[in-house]
Formats: sequence, structure tokens, C-alpha cells
Amino acid sequence: SSGINAEYGGCLGGAVFSAIKGFRIAPPGIKSRLLGMTTSVKVKAPVLGGNFGTWGLTFAACDCTLIYIRNKEDHWNSITAGAATGGILSLRSGPQAAVTSAIIGGVLLAMIEGISIGITRMGAEQFKPVMPTLPDAA
Repeated sequence: SSGINAEYGGCLGGAVFSAIKGFRIAPPGIKSRLLGMTTSVKVKAPVLGGNFGTWGLTFAACDCTLIYIRNKEDHWNSITAGAATGGILSLRSGPQAAVTSAIIGGVLLAMIEGISIGITRMGAEQFKPVMPTLPDAA
């Protein structure tokens, strides 16, 4: 499920960025720019969607494996899975690239998890019980 959602997100995000790039590099004229936009989307979006799908599938596999091994579901699983995903997907480029990508993946997931924790805490403040104040009886 996570891999499929990532693939859809990759296709959508890839379509937007490819459309903008295709529009900018096309020859002048609205018709040729629209044609350049659609051609660029047709060529690039499936590739980016596949890349996002691969990342999502690898991340989900690492995350679920960590949940199974640790018997606990917390933010550390996602952070570690992000680092492992970055490293696994760049292993073909060599150990230095794998370590660099693992560090970047871990840092990015730590930032995402940190923002998630912050938003959750801010939202929880709204539902904190408040002691009602009674009017003074004179």
C-alpha cells in the first residue's frame, strides 16, 4: 500500500515538475509550449513514479522489518528505515555513496518525524481539558 501510494505521489509530482520544465524549454508560442509540456510529462512522469514506488516499497519493507524485530512501533523505526532505504538504493554507486545517502535519508526522515511530533503536540493542546471557572457568589 505504501509503495503504491508513493508511486501515485511520484507520478503526480513528476507530472507537475515535468510540465513546468517542458513549458519552459519549449519554443515560443502557446501551442508549442503546451505540446512541449505534455510531451515532457509523457516521457518523465512514469520514470519518476517508478522511482518513488521503488523508494516507497524499500522504505515500507525496512520499516515493517524493524517493527517486527524490535516489537515496537515508534519514530525510531521510520528514521532508521529512511537511513536504510537511502543506503540500499544507492549501493550500486559504491560504499561511500551508500553511506552518504543513508545519512541523508536518516536526516530527512528525522526532520519529517520531528515535524510530525510538533504538529501532533500543537493539535493536542486544543483538546487539553480546562478547569471551568465558576462565577463568584456574592
